[in-house]
This record gives sequence, structure tokens and C-alpha cells, in this order.
Amino acid sequence: MLKPGPRNLITDVPGLTVGCVEDEAVRTGVTVLLCPDAWTAAVDVRGGGPAVRETDTLRPENSFARAHAICLSGGSVFGLGAADGAAIALSARDVGVKLSAGSPAIPIVPAASLHDLGNGGDKSWGLSPPYRELGMKAVAAAGVEFPLGVVGAGRGAMAGVVKGGLGSASLDLGDGLIVGALVAANPVGSVYMPDGETFWAWPFEIDGEFGGRRPGAMPAAIDPMPDDTKLGAMGRLRLGANTTLAVVATTADLTTAEAKRVAMMAHDGMGRAIRPAHTAFDGDIVFALASGVTALGQGPGRGAALSRLGSAAADCLARAIARAVFEARAA
Repeated sequence: MLKPGPRNLITDVPGLTVGCVEDEAVRTGVTVLLCPDAWTAAVDVRGGGPAVRETDTLRPENSFARAHAICLSGGSVFGLGAADGAAIALSARDVGVKLSAGSPAIPIVPAASLHDLGNGGDKSWGLSPPYRELGMKAVAAAGVEFPLGVVGAGRGAMAGVVKGGLGSASLDLGDGLIVGALVAANPVGSVYMPDGETFWAWPFEIDGEFGGRRPGAMPAAIDPMPDDTKLGAMGRLRLGANTTLAVVATTADLTTAEAKRVAMMAHDGMGRAIRPAHTAFDGDIVFALASGVTALGQGPGRGAALSRLGSAAADCLARAIARAVFEARAA
């Protein structure tokens, strides 16, 4: 039977580190995922209200579809400033592209932000939002171990009508092929079945990682958006006010186009774990990273291996979403 990696985190993909920091007064935070050797990267945006930076850099037709880091944050458009801080911190470490002798290193740091501006924290920052500094601190904090729940980019998140948060999961497919997912879960949709306790992602759970609850008798899931009255009262039914931000990573030797396919397939994990997903109110996005150290092979078998990898990425993302809410509610 397939199992998670030793940490059951995206950092089970060797070479990755993750840093999480929070501003408790603002009730927000930043999560930075570092891959300093500039891994192959791609992105797929499905939500109707994204807040993003440098996503076009990762298009397959462009000259440098790689990333030195991915930055996720709260703060909506203001939170994109966290990527400035991360880029500055990485450049100071001499991480990045050098186009001429003596020039500073230029890190490629694609980013996405979720909307947590209405969560009651102190947002009176005037001309000095905290995100640039948080981005620098997140780089400094990066390691292979990191917490889940009400931390990092998930600090101010909601998931439907309950607390959202930061989640992660991994899966070891054997022969050196590992896949992992990291998510900041802030969707308008619900992660729970009609009983309000069983995660939609329950079939994909491994070793009770988000509580081990299994469905019993319950009403049919017929209403396509059962919490809309509560969501409206909470002010969540506003365009761009919600989102699920995700990164999937693998050891496979993917091209940029193949990484894009994995990102596209990984979006199915949101559909498996959240109902509804990819709405007009969400900015759902998946970044994909590949270290390239494990060969998928060539010929017809490569397509099958890529499809298996993309399906595993979707399963990991579904598990990570459930873990995010499970850990956030426990906190």
C-alpha cells in the first residue's frame, strides 16, 4: 500500500523548505516555499477572482519557466508585497538569475494571495502593509518541518462557514517518485458532507490524518450550495473574497508543459475536497514544481506515468485541504 513520506508534508520532496510567519495583530500571514535551484514550474488558475504575481513568467512558451520560490499570503492585493520581501531576501543570499557580471541575483518568485481583510484584524496599516517584511521573515524561517492549521498564509482563512488554514500532505509512489501538496484553504465552498463532520475528502485519507471519520446515514447532497444563507450573512458571497491557493511538487523530470498538466489535474483535488469549488467568488490556483531528479521514462509509458502522477497530486491536494481545516479547527 502506498504511504505518505516521513513527514506527510510537501517537504518530503527533497530540496524543498517552507517558512510560515504570522502577524497576530493583523490576523494574517505568509508562507514561502523555497526551491533555490530554480525548479521547473507551471501554474493553472481556475477561480474567478485571483490575486497573482509572475504567473505569466511560468507560461511554457516563455524563456524561463522556473521558480526559486513560491509565495502564498493573506492580504489580497496588499499581500502580493510578500513576494517582494521574499525576492529581496533570496537575492541577498545570491539566489536568482544573473544576466550580467556584477548584477544582483534576480529570484523568480511567483505569488498568490487570499482575501482575509474582513476577519477583524487591525488593517489600519496606512502606507506600510506588513507583507514585505513578512515575506523576508518567512524566507528566514524556512525549513523541512512546519506547522499546519492557523498559521502562515492560512492564518486569516475561512473554509465556508468554518475556520480555514494551511495544510499539506505527501505520497511516496516508489522508485524515487514522490509528490506533495501545500494549500492555504480559504474557499467559499464547504469541506464537509451534509453531516457537517465528515470531510468530502474522506476516501483519500491515510492513517487518520484528518480524524478518521467515515460517513454514516445522512441527507443526500442535492443542494449545490447549502450554506449560501450563512455565507451571505458573513459577507463571504463577494467576488474575489475567497480562494484556495495550492502548490504541488514532485521529484519527476517534468517539462514545463508536463508540469502544467500536473497543475491542471491537481485542481481535481479541490473538486474532491470542496463543494462547490472554482466559483466566481474564488481565485483558485495551483502551482506545480518539479525537481527533475527522478526519470519518468520515455515513449508511450511516459504519458501513463504522467497521468498517474497528476492523479496522485490531486489526491494529495484533497488530503491537504482536509488537513488544513482539521488542524485549524483543532487549534
